[in-house]
Order: sequence, then C-alpha cells, then structure tokens
Amino acid sequence: MSDELLELRNLGKTSAQWLHATGIHSRAELQRRGPVGAYCAVRARGFRASKSLMFAIAGALQDVHWNDLDPRYKAELLTQLQSQEQLQRSG
Repeated sequence: MSDELLELRNLGKTSAQWLHATGIHSRAELQRRGPVGAYCAVRARGFRASKSLMFAIAGALQDVHWNDLDPRYKAELLTQLQSQEQLQRSG
C-alpha cells in the first residue's frame, strides 16, 4: 500500500505515522488542516514533535525543502501557532 504522505518532500516515516495518528492520510487532508493545524493535532496526540515538523509540513505543501521557506512565511506560521496555543490554553 502506498503512503501519499511519504511521497511529499520533507516528510519521513515518523512524521507520516504521527500525521496518520491524527487522521491525516493524504495531501488534501494536510492542506485542509494546514501546517499549524496539523502540527497542533500531532502535539495534542502527545507526540514530542518540534516546530521543525510544522515547517516540514509547510514545505511539503509547497514542494520545497523546509529550510527554503520564505522567512516571513515561517514567522507568520509561528504567529499563527502562538495564537492557536493561546486559544487552547484559554478554552
């Protein structure tokens, strides 16, 4: 059985397994959740993923190495993550 997530740039076996555990099995589902949503879902499942996973997902969706993401986009992702974490803490 082929794993669509493993065919994406930046995502390895562990990343794919974490994403599968959150119900993400395709590029379309990953796109729908977005890098921040997918990363938060992985963390919520108790996996000790670093922010590099969020950048890896963002790069996978753009088909670029995560180190080549626009620094402004990375900063935007971090801002979105902060907002998401504040919502989770307050709600």
